[in-house]
This record gives sequence, structure tokens and C-alpha cells, in this order.
Amino acid sequence: MANQIATFFHSKPREEGIAGLAEHINKFWEPRMRRQLFEMLDAGTEHFDDLVIAASAKIKRPPTAEQADKSIGYARQA
Repeated sequence: MANQIATFFHSKPREEGIAGLAEHINKFWEPRMRRQLFEMLDAGTEHFDDLVIAASAKIKRPPTAEQADKSIGYARQA
């Protein structure tokens, strides 16, 4: 989905496209979706549009599920 959004932002000047893509993802993607995006990016960027890769530095990285649980005092059972 990030690549599809990037397709639209390629119609803008590069820096505006990067900022717009990051802003869109930060505003409209819930933390779970952003977490999955970063997990995929961390595994390798070969399947991502270059605008997505560039915008990733401006996208808010959500806490991991474990970090979120810990912040509310929840401990998962092993």
C-alpha cells in the first residue's frame, strides 16, 4: 500500500513528495500498520519504491507490541 501511495506523490517535487508521503502515513495509518511497514523495511528495501524508503526517516516508528504492553504494565505469558 505504501508503494501505491508513493505513486501519487511522484507527481510532486521530490522533497514535497517525501514529506507528503510521510505525512499521509503518519496521519492515516494506525500504529499496527506502521509497525508492519517498518518490520518489512527492516527486512529489506528491495520491494519498496524509493520514495517510501526516503520517507521512512520521517514516519513515526511505533513501539513494538512488547514495548506497548510493557508501557501499560502488561506481561505476556510464555
